[in-house]
Amino acid sequence: MSRCVGTVSRGIRTPIIREGDDLASIVVSSVLEASKEDGFTLNDRDVIAVTEAVVARAQGNYASVDDIAGDIRSKFGDDTVGVIFPILSRNRFAVCLRGIARGAKKIVLMLSYPSDEVGNHLVSLDQVEERGVNPWSDVLTLERYRELFGVNLHPFTGVDYVEYYEGLIHEEGADVEIIFANDPCAILPYTDHILCCDIHTRERSKRKLIDAGAKTVYTLDDIMSRPINGSGFNAEYGILGSNKSTEDKVKLFPQPQACEEFVAAVQRMILEKTGKTVEAMVYGDGAFKDPVGKIWELADPVVSPAHTAGLIGTPNELKLKYLADNQFAELEGEELQAAIRQSIKAKDGDLKGSMASQGTTPRRLTDLIGSLCDLTSGSGDKGTPVVLVQGYFDNYAD
Repeated sequence: MSRCVGTVSRGIRTPIIREGDDLASIVVSSVLEASKEDGFTLNDRDVIAVTEAVVARAQGNYASVDDIAGDIRSKFGDDTVGVIFPILSRNRFAVCLRGIARGAKKIVLMLSYPSDEVGNHLVSLDQVEERGVNPWSDVLTLERYRELFGVNLHPFTGVDYVEYYEGLIHEEGADVEIIFANDPCAILPYTDHILCCDIHTRERSKRKLIDAGAKTVYTLDDIMSRPINGSGFNAEYGILGSNKSTEDKVKLFPQPQACEEFVAAVQRMILEKTGKTVEAMVYGDGAFKDPVGKIWELADPVVSPAHTAGLIGTPNELKLKYLADNQFAELEGEELQAAIRQSIKAKDGDLKGSMASQGTTPRRLTDLIGSLCDLTSGSGDKGTPVVLVQGYFDNYAD
C-alpha cells in the first residue's frame, strides 16, 4: 500500500520553562510522552525544533535597560547619538530604545519610510506617491512628515510609532529630534556618532557611513556583546533578536555555542532512547511575508542560530507538475505515476539550473523548516515551544 500522508508538523506541549532548567531533557521527554499519548513513532530524519525563546530563558540570557544604557554610554559618551533604521515594534525594539535613550543625552532618531525594514508601514506607498515625495532622496523633518501625512496608526497594533518612540525617549530624559530618510548617510548633517539599528542591512549601512566619514558607528550586534555588570550577553548578535521580557528587561537571542551544544544533546538523547537519528534545531522568527499587513516576519538576525548537520543545505527536488506536463504529457494513471517515481529515484544530486526543478523553493532547509515551525508554534498561548516535523525529507517515490 502506498503512503497517503507526507509532511506532518506537530506542536509539542512542554512544562513552562524556567531559567536553569535542563531543557534538553525536558524536550526529549515531552516528545516521547506525546509520541506515546498520540500513538505516533519517531523515525530517522524527523526534525525536533525548539523555539529560541525557551532556549534563551533556560540559559537566563537577559539584559536590563540599565545594562543597555551602560553599554551605550561606554561607546558614545556624551555625544549625540544617531539612531537609524529601527524597526517599529513594542516587543522587539521599544525596551532597547529605552536603554539607548537612558544612556544618551540627545538622540536623532531616523526612521525609514514608507515602512521599516521588516514591513511595518508608517505610511503607505500610495500616500508617498500622491504627495510627490521621493523616499530614496527626500529627507523629512518631523514637522514636514506631519504636514504631509498627519497621524498614521499601525493597522494591527493601533500605535502611532512616531509619537510612541518620541515619548519613550523623552521619558528617559534624553532630547530627541526625528527625521525620515532611507539613505543612512542622511544622518551625518545631524551627528557623526551613529547606532545602526537595521537587522539584515546593518553591514551595508555601517560601511556607507564609515566611507562617508562618520566618526563612531556601531550596530545592534555590538550592543550587549559582552556582560555589563554581570548581565546576559550575546557575543555574536548583541541585542539583535531580543524580545521584551518586562518593562525594563529584554531576553536576548540565545548564545550560539550553547545552542549548538543543546541541539547535539537532543539528537544524542533521542538516539539513546529510541535508536533513531533525528535532526534538531533552534528556531526564531520564520521568513515569510504577510500579504495584508505587508510585514516581513524575520525580525531575528537568522531563522536558526543552531542546528544539527543534517539540516545544512537546500532542497533538491523535481517539480512534479513540470514532469507531468512535459516529459510525461502522454502518460496517464499508473504509468504516469511509475514514470514520475522513477524520475525522482534517478534524479541528479544537484538539480540547480535544471528546468525540471524550476518553481521549487530555493531556500535553505533551516529557513524553510524554521518558518514551518514558527507558524506551527505561534507566538501566543498555544504552549507548544517544541515542534516535531515528520516526513519532511520524504518524496513521492518513497
